[in-house]
Amino acid sequence: MTPQARIRRIGWLATLSLCLALYALLHLKVNAVHSDVVRAEREIVRLEQRNMLLETEVLTRSNQFKLAQWNRVDFGYRAPVAEQYIESERNLAALGGPRADNAPAPIQLAALTTGEDVPAFPVLDNLADQPAPSRQLALTMVQGHVRVEITDSPSITRARAAASR
Repeated sequence: MTPQARIRRIGWLATLSLCLALYALLHLKVNAVHSDVVRAEREIVRLEQRNMLLETEVLTRSNQFKLAQWNRVDFGYRAPVAEQYIESERNLAALGGPRADNAPAPIQLAALTTGEDVPAFPVLDNLADQPAPSRQLALTMVQGHVRVEITDSPSITRARAAASR
């Protein structure tokens, strides 16, 4: 090989190496710009969500202000004060009267009997401080099916027997 051909070959290799290095730098720059674009898009989405949140809050507060204005001017409503609250269920019950004839029966709780001697949970009448008529719920398994029995307590049965005489 002649020295000219050798220099030409080295020149081509140097030019190719320079182009490869410039391509690598360009590729890195493109990836950097792409990640900046993705970051900016995420920031735009975050700011749009924040903007919607603030718009909702402003609308809610303006509606609250308008409702408060209507309550004051049109209806005469005021915010409740501490004296308006009731301290206990007894105070609430004192506000009511005796139960009407067509009033629903007081709420009763069911108890699961397991065969052991477990005391029954007392159920109080809603307005009177006396126990309501109690009933017991017995669950038994019969051939893979659950059988439910509701029985009156012995005191209720005796009271009903005495009342029927």
